[in-house]
Amino acid sequence: MRKFALITLLALATPALALDLDTDTVLGTTIEQAQAALTEMGYEVRKAEMEDGKIEVYFIKDGKMGEAHVSAETGKITKLEMK
Repeated sequence: MRKFALITLLALATPALALDLDTDTVLGTTIEQAQAALTEMGYEVRKAEMEDGKIEVYFIKDGKMGEAHVSAETGKITKLEMK
């Protein structure tokens, strides 16, 4: 019974681990919220700052670097670049 419960839990949790970033992703309206959301998604945040009224976050995941610009009003990613 325990094995079945564990397998079920892992099967349900797997889609949450597969989340990736796109322009519909909401990270938060503050630098701290954006950093926390990315960290929770498995990204290593290297730098975060406010520039021109937008939150800019620089991160790494699986050896790939990226940059996200986040609207301080809506918390949504407005620009996403993967390098």
